[in-house]
Parts: sequence; structure tokens; C-alpha cells
Amino acid sequence: MCLGIPGRVLELRDEAGLRMATVDFGGVRREVCLEYTPGAGIGSYVIVHVGFAITEVDEAEARRTLDVLRAMAGAVESELGESLPRQPARDRRPRPVPHRPIGPAAAATQAEGADPPTRGTP
Repeated sequence: MCLGIPGRVLELRDEAGLRMATVDFGGVRREVCLEYTPGAGIGSYVIVHVGFAITEVDEAEARRTLDVLRAMAGAVESELGESLPRQPARDRRPRPVPHRPIGPAAAATQAEGADPPTRGTP
């Protein structure tokens, strides 16, 4: 899976003619190429895919996206090579409970605590 992960540009530099930056992804820092985002500067938020900043985003969008990615820890870890740090306690928001639709027969069985009916049995 390939993800574009938002991060904040901390430092800029030139490496062999390429605009490079240190980017913070909510506590994880990586070196990123900024050649595709010429307007990005220190403090800018960029979406990074495989080491390249591909677009700029505002801070609110970057934070929303990082919140979603924290809930998908395995995907982020495979992209960055490590998990994002947990949010500080004051910033934690309750995570939504996944909705699992069930049919009427399954709902009745679940309510009764019995085993689900097997198809073809009376």
C-alpha cells in the first residue's frame, strides 16, 4: 500500500542541486525531496509519498489526516518504517466504533445469545 502522509517542513537545504528538507510527521522525522513543491518552506505542511513532497496542504487538513493515519497504525508503519507516536492525552479524541451491519436473523440470534442458525436445518 502506498500512502501520502502529511508532515511539517522543519529545515531546508540544497543537496546536489535538489531542494531537500527535514519533515516532521507528528513526531517521526524524515528527509524529503521538495522539488515537486517549489512553494513549500519552513513551517509548510506537505503530503509526502515515497520520500517526495507531492503537494502542500493546510495545517488543519494535515492534522485531520494524521489522526486518521494514527487509527491505521500498520499502514503508516509500513510507509515510514515506524509507528507515529500516540497523541498527547489532551489531544486524544475517542475513536469511532466500526459499524458492522447484521441481518434480522443474526440480530435475533445475537440478542438471544444462541448459535446462529445453519442454512438448510429446520
